[in-house]
Amino acid sequence: MYCNQCEQTAKGTACTTVGVCGKTEGVASLEDLLTHAVQGLCIVTDAGRKAGVVDNNVDRFVCEAIFSCLTNVDFDPARFEDLIYKTVEMRDALKAKVEAAGGKIESSAAAFTFAPADTRTGLEEQGAALNFISTLDANEDLQSLKQITMYGLRGLAAYADHAAILGQQDDAVYAFVHQAMSALTTEMELNDLVGLALKTGEVNIRAMELLDAGNTGTYGHPVPTSVPLGHKPGKCILVTGHDLKDLGMLLEQTKDKGINIYTHGEMLPCHGYPELKKYDHFYGHFGTAWQNQKKEMPNFPGAILFTTNCIQKPADSYKDNVFTTGLVGWPDVSHIGDDKDFTPVIERALSQEGFTDEVDNDSVMVGFARNTVLGVADKVVEAVKSKAIRHFFLLGGCDGAKPGRNYFTDMAEQIPSDCMILTLACGKFRFFDKKLGDIGGIPRLLDVGQCNDAYSAVAIATALAGAFECGVNDLPLSFVLSWYEQKAVVILLSLLHLGITDIRLGPSLPAFVTPNVLNVLVENFNIMPTAETAADDLKAILG
Repeated sequence: MYCNQCEQTAKGTACTTVGVCGKTEGVASLEDLLTHAVQGLCIVTDAGRKAGVVDNNVDRFVCEAIFSCLTNVDFDPARFEDLIYKTVEMRDALKAKVEAAGGKIESSAAAFTFAPADTRTGLEEQGAALNFISTLDANEDLQSLKQITMYGLRGLAAYADHAAILGQQDDAVYAFVHQAMSALTTEMELNDLVGLALKTGEVNIRAMELLDAGNTGTYGHPVPTSVPLGHKPGKCILVTGHDLKDLGMLLEQTKDKGINIYTHGEMLPCHGYPELKKYDHFYGHFGTAWQNQKKEMPNFPGAILFTTNCIQKPADSYKDNVFTTGLVGWPDVSHIGDDKDFTPVIERALSQEGFTDEVDNDSVMVGFARNTVLGVADKVVEAVKSKAIRHFFLLGGCDGAKPGRNYFTDMAEQIPSDCMILTLACGKFRFFDKKLGDIGGIPRLLDVGQCNDAYSAVAIATALAGAFECGVNDLPLSFVLSWYEQKAVVILLSLLHLGITDIRLGPSLPAFVTPNVLNVLVENFNIMPTAETAADDLKAILG
C-alpha cells in the first residue's frame, strides 16, 4: 500500500499499512487497480471520439469510477470488484465499436490490455503488484505532476458527477477527462504536464459552473437563512455529504411522517435553497465537520444518511443507524440503491427514540452564494471606496483532524473588524458560529456554501474585479485555504488557471508535490504555506 493523496497522510509522506481515512491495504490496492483499468478504458474512449463513437453511459461511468477513488467515498471491496470488471467489459465492448467504425487505437500502455483476475483476492494481489504511483513516471518530478493531475481529475470527476445527477452535462468535460487519463499513461515533458494540470483546473471551472446551474436551476438561488444549531422533540434523520437531490427526495418522502430532518457537515448550506427550505420538517443543523463523526453521531437519536463523500468508519454505537447512497459505501452498512427509496431510513428513524427535549444552541446564517452577494455589490463597492471595508479574505476549504488547523480559527478571530470573510466548504466549521458582526448591515462572515459551490466564490471575485476595473490579483482580497482531499486539489488548480497568485495553503503542503515542482508553483504563482501563526500571515497581508 502506498497512498499519499490526502493532507493527513501518515508522517507527511504516505500511508503504507492502513489509511488514516480507514481504508485497508486491500481496498487501496483495488482503488489503484480500478484507476489503472479506467485508464485503459479512457484510451479507447479517447480514440473513439476521434472516430465519432461516443457513449454517454460510458462517460458517466468513467466519472463515477474515478470519483469512487476519492478520499472518504467508498470503502467497500465488493463494490470496487464490480467496478473493475465493468470497466474492462466496457473497454472491450467499446473497442469493438471503435474498430468497426474504422477508428485506430494505438497504445503500448499496460492498462490497454489489462486482464483482471477472477477473484477478489486475485484483484487485490494485482493492485498491490501494480505499484501504481511508481509506474506513473520514473522521474520523481514528472511523477509528482502526474499525481497532481490525477488527483485533480478525481475532484473534477466528482463535480461532473454531481452536475450530471442534476441533468447538467457537457461533452467537452467528458472528452477532457478521457484525454487526460489516457495521456497520463504516456511519457510527457515537464512543461506539457504543467499545462495538463492547469487545463484540468480550467475544465473544472466548467464542471463547477454546470453544478451551480444544476443546484440553482433545480432548487433556486440560496437566500440568507438562519439555521438553528439545537434540536426540538421528535423523530429525526441526519443527512451528511453533499448531494442536494438526495436531500430533496428524502424531504419529499418524509413529508407528513412526523420526522424532522437535520443536516450535518457540508449539507449545512442546503438550508438556504428555497425549494428545500419550503419543507416545514427541514429543521436545523447537527454537528460540525466530517472528522468529528465518531464524537457526534453517537449522540444523534435517529437514522443517518450519507450522500456522496466524507464517510468515516461508523462506530458500533451508531452503525445500525447508518445508511449510504450513491457512490458512498462501507462494508456491512445498508445501502440505498438507484431507486432512491428511502423507506429503510424512514423506518429506522421511526423506530428510534428521537429527541425528547428542546435545546437552543443559537443559530448560524447561510445563503450568501453569488446571487445574494452580487445583489449587494454596489454597497460592497461603495464600502471599499469609503474604506469601511479594508480587505476581503477567502478563508475556507477542507477541515480535518490533523494538528495545526486551529490556525484557521485564530485567523477568523484575529481578522480586523473592517475586513470581510468569505467562507465555503467544511473548513468553515473552525469558526462558523463566531459572532463577527457586520459592516454597514452586511455580515462580516459570509457563508458562500459547500466546496461544491466554489464557482460562486470565483464568480464573486471576478465580478468585484470587474466593478473595480482591475484584475482579481489587484483586489484587496487574500486567499487562505485549507485542504484535505482531491476536490480541494482541483479547486487549487482552477485558481492557478485563473492566474490567481499569493495563495496561502495549509495546514501542510501536499506530500505528492516534490521540491522542484513546488518551486515551479512558487515562481509562477507565489503559492506559499500558511505561516506558523495566523498573526504572522495577517501582518504580512495587511501590514
